[in-house]
Amino acid sequence: MTRPKLWTKDFIMVCLTNLFLSMNFYLLMVIFSEYTVKKFDAPQSLAGLASSIFILGTLCSRPLAGKYLDVIGRKKMLYSSIIVFIVTTILYLVINNLALLLIDRFIHGAALGVAATVIATVMTSSIPRERSGEGIGYFSMSVTIATAIGPFIALIIVQQAGYNMAFLMCVIFAVIGMVLSLALKVENVKISKEQAESLKGFKLSDFFEFSGLSMAILMVILGFAYSSVITFFSAFANEVNLTEAASFFFLVYAVFLLASRPITGTRFDVKGENSVVYPCMILFLIGMLILSQAQNGFILLLAGALIGIGYGTTMSCIQTIMVKKAPPHRVGLANSTFFVSFDLGMGVGPFVLGSILPSLGFRGMYVSMAVVVVLCIIYYFFAHGKKVSYIQKSLQAEQ
Repeated sequence: MTRPKLWTKDFIMVCLTNLFLSMNFYLLMVIFSEYTVKKFDAPQSLAGLASSIFILGTLCSRPLAGKYLDVIGRKKMLYSSIIVFIVTTILYLVINNLALLLIDRFIHGAALGVAATVIATVMTSSIPRERSGEGIGYFSMSVTIATAIGPFIALIIVQQAGYNMAFLMCVIFAVIGMVLSLALKVENVKISKEQAESLKGFKLSDFFEFSGLSMAILMVILGFAYSSVITFFSAFANEVNLTEAASFFFLVYAVFLLASRPITGTRFDVKGENSVVYPCMILFLIGMLILSQAQNGFILLLAGALIGIGYGTTMSCIQTIMVKKAPPHRVGLANSTFFVSFDLGMGVGPFVLGSILPSLGFRGMYVSMAVVVVLCIIYYFFAHGKKVSYIQKSLQAEQ
């Protein structure tokens, strides 16, 4: 039996669009706090706010985008949000007031929240359901590549040409994303009167898809654990004198995740989610333990490889599970709920972990996050894995 085609023009274009918009975000993420301190002589607390207020913007806009996606129309929401995304990026070049910078940063995040929700929904509509695990896995690689290349480019540009050139590069990435999005086949979905009526009002179910709530909770906790890496890794590498190897950490992360994707994506669709989620969460656990004890460059990069395969794959598996659980007309809400969960974990993590870091130290913090991953494995078993295993055994018995 011939498998349905995955790599269509629409799927390739939606992945590329997401890549360039994500490059804009991750390039700015690594330099923005430092820029705020140097440009406005801001204290570290405000510099941290200037960075994190972007995520607050995405958190506020994603639920609204998920709810009104098919009411307003996917095309209108996609193109209008990317235009706002471009304009707010351009404004970084001219803003000379910290309050205005914070407002612009919030709107920039909100625009990305809307655009990313629409793009993810268009992506899930463009892949065959039989290959959803594989397709969403490859799509999430666009973000993974951005997390590796964006910070790498940012540091080089700032060192060689300054912050304004970095902002200009972000504008270029955003414009490329806009041009690519014009080639997307964005089909507006007609909703019935009953579905339209169900979206009226302000019930929680209007903003979140609760069929995947257990997986959303898991994503919050895993995102919380991973935030210890994305936020404090640079400082940790400086403390243990591994800065040279550290510059390649996220590149190794991306390469190993990309290399594993054909295997994990296909296995998810053929063998089921448990066959991928359990091994990958264990790899994430081992990677965090190895990172906590890293004494040389090889061990540090080994941790990057294991965390890349472990966390990166688990993240795309959770998104796939949440999308498959949702009714077709609420796929947009399922995607926005997934990203809200991811943003929440990544947003809360730095504040909480920053407060306990002086007591635990970097190594102690990473060990504690490994314990959190163990709890996630146990939680997954009771919240989802046990039921999936029972269903699979029942189907095998019937055959």
